[in-house]
Amino acid sequence: MTRLKYPMRLDNPRAWRTYLGGSLLDALHGKMDGEDAHFPEEWIMSVVSARNAGREEIVEGMSHIVETGESLAEYIAENPEAYLGASHVAKNGATPGVLIKLIDSSERLTVQVHPDRPKARELFDSAYGKTECWHILGGREMNGEKPCVYLGFKEGVTREKWKAFFDTQDLKGMLDCLYRYDVEVGDTILIEGGIPHAIGAGCFLMEIQEPTDYTIRTERTTPSGFPVADFMCHQGLGFEKMFDCFHYGDMTKEEVRNRWFIAPKTLVETEDVIIKELIGYENTDIFKMNEVLVDGSFVDVECGETFSGLYVLEGKGIISANGVALMVDKGQQFFIPAGLGKLIVSGNKLRCLHCFGGEV
Repeated sequence: MTRLKYPMRLDNPRAWRTYLGGSLLDALHGKMDGEDAHFPEEWIMSVVSARNAGREEIVEGMSHIVETGESLAEYIAENPEAYLGASHVAKNGATPGVLIKLIDSSERLTVQVHPDRPKARELFDSAYGKTECWHILGGREMNGEKPCVYLGFKEGVTREKWKAFFDTQDLKGMLDCLYRYDVEVGDTILIEGGIPHAIGAGCFLMEIQEPTDYTIRTERTTPSGFPVADFMCHQGLGFEKMFDCFHYGDMTKEEVRNRWFIAPKTLVETEDVIIKELIGYENTDIFKMNEVLVDGSFVDVECGETFSGLYVLEGKGIISANGVALMVDKGQQFFIPAGLGKLIVSGNKLRCLHCFGGEV
């Protein structure tokens, strides 16, 4: 059976980060005694490696095909148009153009920003910036505080004011420049390149993003006391030029919420099946993400003419394509090559996230 005819199961790579977390990821995979450490992210459908100062020789975060052990990047390079879709390759080149992560933060992440595409081309010679989207899966209270996120500059924040807080490492001043939002399970938040943000302690979420790891950090020490190397702050740009990556603007808290908190759209709803579009191409042309819930039934899940990825968050089931049926279980992830058209998905209390690359 040709590898174009059925989904390919991927491994579950973890990536080192400056912040702590990861015990909820361990629990997702059945390890109930996991501890929060410096591997708080699981990368999904990844053809890029993490950028970490002092760990340049260590390749982390790359996805591999379980069936063969080859990297997803090697698999795609075998036949990009067939695996990704001819229309996708014509528009985006021989790369998925998207990276997905599971993130479990036991501490607040440092305040940060990612470049938008114009700045990424200018500053990093990259076709991709790092617009991203968070879908809140769960969380936990940390030190009596509920999960939250920080997003967007408050009115009146200028480059000069923001840089002054960085130069003096006034962390309270930095956080006071950003809007804070409590988050609940099911919230979906778009973070466009250039918008300052931070994930709060206790958040467990799925992130879909452009496939880079360009992260500008403005805190020289993480909340747990881990020193942040200069490179991890400015990504090689230097401490002056890194401030070119931020978008400085005047938006109210309600305007920020209305612009970047995305309401789900129900696509299919029956007694046993619900499919929701969590973020779609009307929100951004960079990626799309749906939620598929099946309990005691089956449903045809449209995949379109290009590739996609599937992550099983809960339950057990079967996915079928072209006469090939695969058992799926909680914590498994799959690359779905272009041209399948649709998957037949069945299961009991099965909950999956179905992720797509850019609009073609």
